[in-house]
Amino acid sequence: MTAMTITHDAAAGRFEAHIEGQLAECSYRLVDGVMAIHHTGVPRALEGRGIAAALVQAALAHARAQGWRVRPLCSYVQVYMRRHPDTRDLLA
Repeated sequence: MTAMTITHDAAAGRFEAHIEGQLAECSYRLVDGVMAIHHTGVPRALEGRGIAAALVQAALAHARAQGWRVRPLCSYVQVYMRRHPDTRDLLA
């Protein structure tokens, strides 16, 4: 796993990590207390380092802390939540 700092840009509706001059992100829309995660993107050169998982984990932890539900529209997030049963209680 790559060492990284993940930040939350609430105005842009995304969690992001800048690694090696490139942006990886997990984007969402918040409507009525439901975080609809619609995109997780990692540049091809950075794939396979656990970056997408770390971004999704940060987004889900934030949703939990805020008392939000999650609607995983992104296929990566759907698979992540299926593989991590401890996150399923967040499903909207």
